[in-house]
Amino acid sequence: MRLNRVASLGCTVAVIAVVGFAASVAVAVPASALEPGTGPAEGTFILKTGNGILPTWNSEGLRLTGVSPGSAITNSTASSATVTLPIIAKKGSTNFAAGGFRITNTDTGAFVNCATPAIDTRARVLDCVLKGGTNLPVFAFQSIQGRSFGLIGDTVSAEYTGMVMRVAGQRAADFLNKELGTNAFSPYVTVATADLSITYPRT
Repeated sequence: MRLNRVASLGCTVAVIAVVGFAASVAVAVPASALEPGTGPAEGTFILKTGNGILPTWNSEGLRLTGVSPGSAITNSTASSATVTLPIIAKKGSTNFAAGGFRITNTDTGAFVNCATPAIDTRARVLDCVLKGGTNLPVFAFQSIQGRSFGLIGDTVSAEYTGMVMRVAGQRAADFLNKELGTNAFSPYVTVATADLSITYPRT
């Protein structure tokens, strides 16, 4: 579970020592990434919306966009979208991403941010910092089809594939529906399938 997450998306810190990026790079990092026990990591978290999800959202006036350095790319037929997020830190089974994604009601302007997501492979949840600075496990992984691990020197690699994502229970569904003025969200529908690829130093 993520503790003491950053309340402001404007908090930018240099991560030279934290994640080993180049000295000229600064990335918005969740507060947990600076806590004891959190180490550097690199990788990507990629999710692709499930069958019928994007057309349903489009019919409800909902738009999915990326929050830099994350991205959200819709295919040419507007039938699916792919969200890509960089992984920058790790603590136990939790992997911290930079950026995030946003779902916006284009008719009303209402939106829900999933900022600096934390992907917990043990608890099987994707936790978000919302626009008010609070945390909520918005999505859950119903299953993870594949797991593989490797070790090259002092670097561990891990791959999680076929991570089936759903809204994390009725509370999260009610929150999304209320905030976005819709009834498009249900905990019983597969929202996306995701893959997580990370490398980090062996401890």
